[in-house]
Amino acid sequence: MSYLEHPPPPELALWVECMWERRAGDGRPVRVLPDGCVDVVWIEAAGTHVVGPNTTAFTVGLAPGTRVVGARLRPGAAPGLLGLAPESVVDARIPVEDVWAGDGARLAQSLELDADPAAGLRAWLDGRTPRADRPDRLVREAIGRLGRPDVVVSRLADELGISERQLRRRVSAAVGYGPKRLARVLRLQRALEAGRRAAGGELARVALDAGYADQAHFTNDCRALAGVTPSVVLADR
Repeated sequence: MSYLEHPPPPELALWVECMWERRAGDGRPVRVLPDGCVDVVWIEAAGTHVVGPNTTAFTVGLAPGTRVVGARLRPGAAPGLLGLAPESVVDARIPVEDVWAGDGARLAQSLELDADPAAGLRAWLDGRTPRADRPDRLVREAIGRLGRPDVVVSRLADELGISERQLRRRVSAAVGYGPKRLARVLRLQRALEAGRRAAGGELARVALDAGYADQAHFTNDCRALAGVTPSVVLADR
């Protein structure tokens, strides 16, 4: 199994977090963790799909050698660039033909025939930028703060000068789910990324640094969101 991420071109950087490619190895299922993002994904011989923001992990079976290409949007960027309400695709994987009708069908056909589907997907996204709306600035600020280990979600609305209801509504509309779940998702992502870098699997220190009360809290939250313990996720990676 190989997996590579590439930074987006400058003209897409406001909306796109990364372009990525995967080549299936021995056919073992791939575990996809929640990250608060919407992806557009082409899978060789299986079509092109919009993958919504996930509340929990899911697994995908890929035949050995299968090539996969994707664009991962930044949390909160899908409405502006894709004209898509993330709340409508939470925990869903939908063919692009069902999302954008004729435009989606043309995208799916072009990627299936393209010798370089990654370049084709970048070009399609780039073609949407002239009419794309910029991401909600308040939501971007909220997401930035929710990604910090010391964030207190109950105080965030006051810090941003809006009501809790407004914060929940705007984050949900832009991301697909509210600030509390997004904070959990970002904390898990932060902890697992640190765990990959930690020498000797120092999960207790990783848990504290990421904002968990202790290692047990980290383990329980990982089971709830990823379906397995941190050690299993880190071994899979």
